[in-house]
Amino acid sequence: MATKKQERANDIVVRLKQMYPKAKCSLDFTNAFELLIATMLSAQSTDVRVNIVTKSLFRKYPNPQSFADANQVEMERDVKQTGFFRNKAKAVIAASKVLLERHNGEVPRTMDEFTALPGVGRKTANVVLSNAMNISAGIVVDTHVTRVSRRLGLTSNDNAEKIEQDLMPLIPKKEWTNFAHRLIAHGRTICIARKPKCAECALNDLCPSAEEPPE
Repeated sequence: MATKKQERANDIVVRLKQMYPKAKCSLDFTNAFELLIATMLSAQSTDVRVNIVTKSLFRKYPNPQSFADANQVEMERDVKQTGFFRNKAKAVIAASKVLLERHNGEVPRTMDEFTALPGVGRKTANVVLSNAMNISAGIVVDTHVTRVSRRLGLTSNDNAEKIEQDLMPLIPKKEWTNFAHRLIAHGRTICIARKPKCAECALNDLCPSAEEPPE
């Protein structure tokens, strides 16, 4: 028998679907490898900025071999706009080398193989598996998913992996990918960090954090 929390989670899934029917990954990519690189570059950056950078980056480095062969200093210049460019340049080169050494240049299809890549955690793995390969291994947990799921009372954790473990049993597996997209869209438009627009929110009555409208 479904718990009250489970029922509320189901209601949230249904309403988010109505609110954001076309929500999708906002990173530009044409294959799994491009999405892997774009997601690695998106840490502490905006998807808009990453898309600007990758437009020329993927022309210059079209495959894992070209990334693996890249010069560290040159790669730093190429990804500088995304921030933390030294670490990111090092990570994308190292991950590309491992793809060639262990996977014949192919992007892996399991969580364990993904998270064994340098600079790749569950969030990046989930983004690529779900959006480029249609594999539901988990739920993407970024800053928006963290904030909104906590405000909605779906988790009390602030660690991304623990939040993911809290959400997975509450959300139907077939909804994992779209649920994350819709929660991110909601976090960007309504449930913003500083001053959430509770009065405009269609989840208001389901949200334990909703601000009461003034009398």
